[in-house]
Amino acid sequence: MKGYKKIRKKAFEILNTKLSKKLYYHERRHTCDVLSVINQFIKREKIDSYNAKLLRIGALFHDVGFTISNIEHEKLSSEIAEKYMLEYGFSDKDIKVVKGLIMATRIPQTPKNYLEKIICDADLDYLGRDDYYPISNQLFKELQSFSVVNDVNEWNKIQINFLEAHQYHTVFSQKYRQPKKEDRIDELKQLV
Repeated sequence: MKGYKKIRKKAFEILNTKLSKKLYYHERRHTCDVLSVINQFIKREKIDSYNAKLLRIGALFHDVGFTISNIEHEKLSSEIAEKYMLEYGFSDKDIKVVKGLIMATRIPQTPKNYLEKIICDADLDYLGRDDYYPISNQLFKELQSFSVVNDVNEWNKIQINFLEAHQYHTVFSQKYRQPKKEDRIDELKQLV
C-alpha cells in the first residue's frame, strides 16, 4: 500500500506538535497504545497486510480531531484522515474504510464489521487491563482540565456507569478483558 509510511509520519507529526497540553489522556501515548493493541490483534487474528494497514491508519488518526476540538472529535479525525489519505494517493474505498474505523470509536461504540470491532476494543482495551487506574487517572485529569468533572467521587460514579454500559466486541476482549473490567466495577462501587 503506497503512502502508508508517509501517512504514518504525518499522523505522528500532528500528534507531536498540535495537541493541547491539557490532553493528558487523548495524546500520543494513547494513540501508541491503541496502535500496539491493533498490532497484537493483527498478529493474533492473522489479518492480511492490506487490512492491517487500514487498521493502523485508523488507529493513528482516530483522535487527531482533538487538535481542533474535543467535541465531535471523531468526525474531525475522519476529515483529517481523509485529507491526508487523498494527498498520499489512497483510494476512495480505503478512505471509506478508515473513516468507518474512526467513527466506530465514537461513544457509544457502534462497530458495523470485524475491523471496526477490533479498533473499538483496541481503543478501550485498558478498561480490562492491570494499568486501568493510571490510565483512568490521566483521563480524570484531562476532564478536570476542561471542567467536565469536579471531584474524584463524581469521577468514580461516571466510571461505574461507563464501565457497566461498555461492551467488548471481539472474542479475545470478551474473554481476556471483560473479567478485569468487571473487577474494576466492583472496586469502584466500594469507593462511592
